[in-house]
Amino acid sequence: MGFLQGIAASNGIAIAKAYKLVEPDFSFEKRTIDAPTDEIARFQSALQTSKAELEKIRDHAGTALGADKAAIFDAHLLVLSDPELISPIEDKIKTENVNAEHALKETADMFIGMFESMDNEYMKERAADIRDVTKRVLANLLGIQIPNPSMIAEEVVIVAEDLTPSDTAQLNRQFVKGFTTNIGGRTSHSAIMARSMEIPAVVGTKAATEEINNGDIVVVDGLKGEVHFNPTPEVLEAFKKTQEDFEKQKAEWAKLVNEKSVTADGHHVELAANIGTPKDLKGVVENGGEGVGLYRTEFLYMDRDQLPTEEEQYTAYKAVLEGMEGKPVVVRTLDIGGDKELPYLNLPKEMNPFLGFRAIRLCLEEVDIFRTQLRALLRASVHGNLKVMFPMIATLNEFREAKAMLEEEKAKLIEEGIEVAEHIELGIMVEIPSTAVLADQFAKEVDFFSIGTNDLIQYTMAADRMNQQVSYLYQPYNPSILRLVKMVIDAAHKEGKWAGMCGEMAGDETAIPILLGLGLDEFSMSASSILKARSLIRNLNKADMEKLASSVLNMSTTEEVVEAVNQAISL
Repeated sequence: MGFLQGIAASNGIAIAKAYKLVEPDFSFEKRTIDAPTDEIARFQSALQTSKAELEKIRDHAGTALGADKAAIFDAHLLVLSDPELISPIEDKIKTENVNAEHALKETADMFIGMFESMDNEYMKERAADIRDVTKRVLANLLGIQIPNPSMIAEEVVIVAEDLTPSDTAQLNRQFVKGFTTNIGGRTSHSAIMARSMEIPAVVGTKAATEEINNGDIVVVDGLKGEVHFNPTPEVLEAFKKTQEDFEKQKAEWAKLVNEKSVTADGHHVELAANIGTPKDLKGVVENGGEGVGLYRTEFLYMDRDQLPTEEEQYTAYKAVLEGMEGKPVVVRTLDIGGDKELPYLNLPKEMNPFLGFRAIRLCLEEVDIFRTQLRALLRASVHGNLKVMFPMIATLNEFREAKAMLEEEKAKLIEEGIEVAEHIELGIMVEIPSTAVLADQFAKEVDFFSIGTNDLIQYTMAADRMNQQVSYLYQPYNPSILRLVKMVIDAAHKEGKWAGMCGEMAGDETAIPILLGLGLDEFSMSASSILKARSLIRNLNKADMEKLASSVLNMSTTEEVVEAVNQAISL
């Protein structure tokens, strides 16, 4: 029996076989062969197996993700049928008497280098296609399997170094019961996606991929941040009991799905959900969300090879607005950069991407991309209660420039005879300390604030939230953070505006009592956290929480704050 301690990233207990999502070892040695004909036959066999795999993946992608996502696999199949690539490999085997692995890699590397050196985006994309498909053929020659999360068809626990947003988006909740990773924290995108999909997850174990083998029975305890593998029958039974108890607790919370989020002394707050795609709406409705507090539009741009069109974006925004039936939907404009990249934009590599060319900075430079998104949002505005939020605003001029572009596009649409909502609230994410400090000035011009604590904390504490070695500095309850939050809420209320929070802190049961006392109007979180938060809030007294908030603002450490909250609400 093995044990790993990590970080509880998504609640629940998962018990299933391990499925390791790790890059295989493709190393091999160059060999001289005696029978080139047999070696060519071995190569052809690997080629046919690869084609069959790609056809299966293409068909699955077409059903699950749509024809546009499946089209890339048609391109890959064409590469495997191209005599310009296949013939030189067979010729090399025949004339040089070398093994198929060596002939494949030498030939593929030659074509990849040639295409990558061309000053043509289409040809550069062909280099990526060749790299992908030849890696699959090489895997079949070596007798190793390339993991593919979208093709999982049995109950498993994913074990990985980390999961990219596109990896996580491919996970089928029917079969993927949980996951554990070597790196990451509660605010990594894989953790955020896990919560939105209600998949138990433990991240930051440091050694999961080394300690756990494919097929091992794994228990992911997303309540305590523990991973057990190959447990004894007694331990397994104990976790099954914990799993049952948690499901019963969820059933109790579910009774609050149609209730208001009101404190014991009658104060109402709004509990909204963070979403990434229109598919997430089901979870928002099932968990009694009173709105969407953050629609992360970057997922429309990811896991594809070109920018989404205005029509594609309009369709997605319209679906979410209609699906929420008049409830507020806060859409964040494109927030790319940091740990979210778009390979097809060919943006320069940066030393400090979290502090670099990202979010609103990119949009104000790449104005065609930004204006296309603004047009799609404006067209969709007539289908519901749209609010638009600009990310990573550092100066008032950035907000003014973004707002001016939106007003320009609105005027153009009206001139074209296209209907647009008369009034759309415009707000900003407060995730940069300077913006929080200047909140009193921003509040005169914006319609609302939404505090993005994931970044606000890392910027305030000067600690990369993706860096395991400084993860101890990710301190949402640090008095410095709480004081910044108070500045933002007070500034909004002074100008008659509302203040929300869309960072993970909004759904944190230790933070909620303090935020309630500070006067936060809207709490936006993973949909799976809403009912638990509502249950907690209904047992709190707003007046008591105001006293708690006032006291913790004058404390010195995170530990003191946590102790004060525990005493106040008897957690």
